[in-house]
Amino acid sequence: MADMGEEFYSIIKLISGEEIFALISIDENYEDSVIILQNPVVIKMINHNGNHLIKIKPWIDLSSEDVFMIKHDRVITMTESTDEKLIEIYNNFLTNDQIDTYKPFGQVGVSSEMGYVSSVDNARKKLEELFKIIKPKES
Repeated sequence: MADMGEEFYSIIKLISGEEIFALISIDENYEDSVIILQNPVVIKMINHNGNHLIKIKPWIDLSSEDVFMIKHDRVITMTESTDEKLIEIYNNFLTNDQIDTYKPFGQVGVSSEMGYVSSVDNARKKLEELFKIIKPKES
């Protein structure tokens, strides 16, 4: 019997139609060899307002496990992925549970570290004071 193979990142298309990305190895110690998936995720490309975004989520949402086994007869095709950006996104997702979307081209979200955060009413009052806006009288 052969030992477990090397680990590599792979994109797998299952007979269910799902496409998953995971760090995998192939274990041939069973009667039928199995594919061992570590932290499998579903990755989808989303086009939003002319931007290409990547949405990533766990393959099985409610499981606390991070290793799964599937038989080869459940796989249509699989390919090794050496795409450094995709691997980086995957690893970032695993280390930061809050990250679910990657925004390319240096786009960032707004945070309180970037400056002052205010309500619309407070901001309006401050801007009115700053620019001395005079409200028109009602007739």
